[in-house]
Amino acid sequence: MTTVSERISQSAFDGSKLRVVLMLDLHEGAQQRFLEAYENLRNQVASVPGHLTDQLCQSIENPSQWLITSEWESAPPFLAWVNSEEHVELVQPLHDCVSRTRSLRFSVLRETSSDSANAPETARGQLQAAPRVGDGIVRHALTFTVKPGSESMVAEILAGYASPESRVDETTRLCRTSLFMHGNRVVRAVEVQGDLVVALRHVAEQPEVRAVEEAINPYLEQDRDLTDPNSARVFFTRAALPAVHHIAMDGPAPGDLHRHALYYPAKEGCGMTLARMLARQDDAAADDPACPLAGSTLFQRDDIVIRLIDLQKPLDDCDPDVVIGVCGPRKRGVFKRLMDTDEAGGLTTDRELAHFLARSDMDLITDRRAPEDS
Repeated sequence: MTTVSERISQSAFDGSKLRVVLMLDLHEGAQQRFLEAYENLRNQVASVPGHLTDQLCQSIENPSQWLITSEWESAPPFLAWVNSEEHVELVQPLHDCVSRTRSLRFSVLRETSSDSANAPETARGQLQAAPRVGDGIVRHALTFTVKPGSESMVAEILAGYASPESRVDETTRLCRTSLFMHGNRVVRAVEVQGDLVVALRHVAEQPEVRAVEEAINPYLEQDRDLTDPNSARVFFTRAALPAVHHIAMDGPAPGDLHRHALYYPAKEGCGMTLARMLARQDDAAADDPACPLAGSTLFQRDDIVIRLIDLQKPLDDCDPDVVIGVCGPRKRGVFKRLMDTDEAGGLTTDRELAHFLARSDMDLITDRRAPEDS
């Protein structure tokens, strides 16, 4: 039997400490202004639940290169903070000084220091128990809403654009883009081999993509100006829907899988808890050879939870509770308490779960794979 740790390629729910590394290139002459902006906000960051420490560093070789490292009790409190409106507004003065950033996030596997050996276990925090086995793919999603009544027009625009060049450079390639809609909500999930930031920047610069982004601008509920770097950054920061858990079957994935995205409307404040529960259910299903689930990726931000699944048979041929991830009466009870039942409806009987699955199954607008040799 393959252990769960060998299957998981990504997870924010293992309880281990998190190290965040933010690399920044500053505009020339902005060093003092950046330092002052950092001083104004660092005490507020220190008071965020789950935050342990951070350091601001400046290159000894290039004064325009800076580094911020922070340590967190675990990934969930960091993700809740970095995706919050408070964070978007708080870091605005910093971004005015920055020409380019890159954020990296790592679970802590081992640590060695003269103080850690004598520190109590609760102070040291939990370390990731074993290295994960990945597939070389980085997964990310964006979500935004369009004006009610414009859904069919937006779907037509998003389905009809020409695919951009998938090869970015020698190490980075856009492998797959899956785009779904649920009512007036759009979700675009991407799979990238290599550097996600480099790939997203490359895609945003392609004429085909710029044309379709401009075409949907009049229909967006949140205004944006893609010619204004600050407006574009704020929009895509708010639209970010990070992957918090991914698990897949052993070996190469069959080519005839059925891809779906399920929308889970969580109660206010329950999005992370719901995502964690669904992640546990996917872990438990991974060792069941009869389970039709070949792969699952959970995306979560605030109370928006999206579960992207690849099934080995058509959705209608699968048990709704297996597809939804709520096997057993107890799990159904927990699930119901975490869901916004005004949107989701009843969630107790088999018939109610089947109805929820039909409502939560998002409309697939386009699913594009890059050629293997591109």
